Amino acid sequence: MSDPDVLVLRQTIHGLGPEELTASLRERLPDATVARARTPAEERELIRTARIAVGLNIDEELLAAAEELELFACVFAGTGHLPREALADHGVAVTNASGVHGPNIAEHVVGSMIAHARQFHRAYRQQSRREWRTYETTEVYGSTVAVVGLGAIGQAVVDRLESFDVETVGVRYSPEKGGPTDEVYGFDEFHEAVADAEYVVLACPLTEATRGLVDADALRTMRPDAVLVNIARGPVVDTDALVTELRNNRIRGAALDVTDPEPLPEDHPLWGLSNATITPHNAGHTPEYYERVADILADNVARLDAGEDLRNRVV
Repeated sequence: MSDPDVLVLRQTIHGLGPEELTASLRERLPDATVARARTPAEERELIRTARIAVGLNIDEELLAAAEELELFACVFAGTGHLPREALADHGVAVTNASGVHGPNIAEHVVGSMIAHARQFHRAYRQQSRREWRTYETTEVYGSTVAVVGLGAIGQAVVDRLESFDVETVGVRYSPEKGGPTDEVYGFDEFHEAVADAEYVVLACPLTEATRGLVDADALRTMRPDAVLVNIARGPVVDTDALVTELRNNRIRGAALDVTDPEPLPEDHPLWGLSNATITPHNAGHTPEYYERVADILADNVARLDAGEDLRNRVV
């Protein structure tokens, strides 16, 4: 095998194999040699001379074999699973895939809001029973939406809500930076941010500051007609407290793409709550995933060649 410019490591993301990513990269980088490793032996051999590696993970053993590596392009937005100190010690830059999930997760969020407003989950239950019975609904239009986390996903959510003429409130670590929402609060003002919101969208990373952020106290602050939408991480929400509030109809509902625990056990009480909708960490799924990853990497190859700052650099 010839020495590769870009090496695609073994991985499967959202049901997509590495051959799809390889094809997308070859299309965007016609002058580069893009190789795909199919076995552990091929990974060890090809990474020895590769300038760029792209994949979900790279362990320290594989990193030790990389003699020419300048960039590891992670295909996930999160990089906490990587040996970041070892990568830095080897002089390898690391980028992530921040932004690839914006369109699909934003659609999932808006769809969840509409589903709860129009009570589609109730309609599905009645349809399964062949029961023709009307029920009250609400509108997303004109409501107040609190978006917790104003990264790429949070911003995409706000963008797509513009046509609904909603009032938006954002929560971020550095509120002084402002944001795309009508108001911006810090995490220390979380209660103030969610107190008047009909929809509370969690789009923040899981950190020590956000773990258990939505606890019993926060749920009591929320309006009784509020819907909680979680596409962040399960532990951002105190699950036991949420179950209690939903059982007692102290908030209107919850749309959960992530849970704690995850996967959600078959006997968990969340499954039996009529005001909760649950999807199996599915909001990130999109057939466009590798196309967007390839766009980021192709841009960074050009930046690397030009000696410019890399997009989405985390190390």
